[in-house]
Amino acid sequence: MSILPKKNELGFFEIRLESIGGLGANLAGKMLAEAGVLGLGLNGSNFSSYGSEKKGTPVKSFIRFCDPGVEIRDHSPIMQPHVVGVFHEALYKTVDVVSGLHADGIVLVNTTRDFDDVKKDLKLEYGTLAIVDALGIAVEEKTKVNTAMLGALFRICDFLDAEAMKAVIRKTFEKKYPHLVEPNIRTFERGYNSVQFKEYKVPEGAEGKAFKMPEPLLGYETQEIGGIITAQANSIFKDLSGSRQGFLPEFKIEKCINCAACDTVCPDFCFVWEEGEDKRGRKQMFLKGIDYQYCKGCLKCVEACPTEALVDMREVLGYADEHRVPQQFPRVLEEVM
Repeated sequence: MSILPKKNELGFFEIRLESIGGLGANLAGKMLAEAGVLGLGLNGSNFSSYGSEKKGTPVKSFIRFCDPGVEIRDHSPIMQPHVVGVFHEALYKTVDVVSGLHADGIVLVNTTRDFDDVKKDLKLEYGTLAIVDALGIAVEEKTKVNTAMLGALFRICDFLDAEAMKAVIRKTFEKKYPHLVEPNIRTFERGYNSVQFKEYKVPEGAEGKAFKMPEPLLGYETQEIGGIITAQANSIFKDLSGSRQGFLPEFKIEKCINCAACDTVCPDFCFVWEEGEDKRGRKQMFLKGIDYQYCKGCLKCVEACPTEALVDMREVLGYADEHRVPQQFPRVLEEVM
């Protein structure tokens, strides 16, 4: 008798993890598949999809489970998952994280917000929504988000054995990082115990989310010879907020001495300056604020600041928009570029 709660036409139960580089979704997918295969005797596979393999870029991890007698011959990306795990809320802006989700599917989100707010942002009509403060747990235990998300996923996928996952955690960390074994097991258990659910009734005959494959504007048949940049100075319009892993710098202007140590270490042109005069009437540049559109939360500025005018804070929804001081690009505004 199968222990899998649901299967698609090929006999697979499928999970897709949506994340950004640095949060450990790739490793989480590997450990999840390993726990199902070695702990329960299921057939399973795992692989990931990512771009430049750097922090902040979108990452997808795919996990398939099937009964022991079923062979896995499908190695394509998972387009119609039964469960989606969203490791980072800012992905909503750039990625359709629930694309292809079954009508009665489950979405797990790393968040501290209310169910209905998250549902609205996801454009989720029905199904089950699960939320867990994976980042908060990881910060307190000094681990990573992925282990807390794994705990929540094991609560959602109740056919999986949590003890098998703990064995995988021990196996993964005990040789190179033995001091991280117990903190990660505690993180897993807290994720398992603290995840919350809310079910939105699925109407009879309801269909799942349509899967949409993002397509580039120019491709093999339409690209100009030699290539072309369609948007000049397009770095100006990029929004790097999706790269933040839950933290950003808070600016306390009353403590700032305008030393520019922050600007020196910032890799992304985040700090906005304006010309003024000091107490003696000499011209000087004064730090006006931070353009959070370009801030990816590396916090190098916090480390460099000598006066604690910059401190790290956990990002709260809407804070960056309310406190953003936008950069001015006069040459662009005057249509020079």
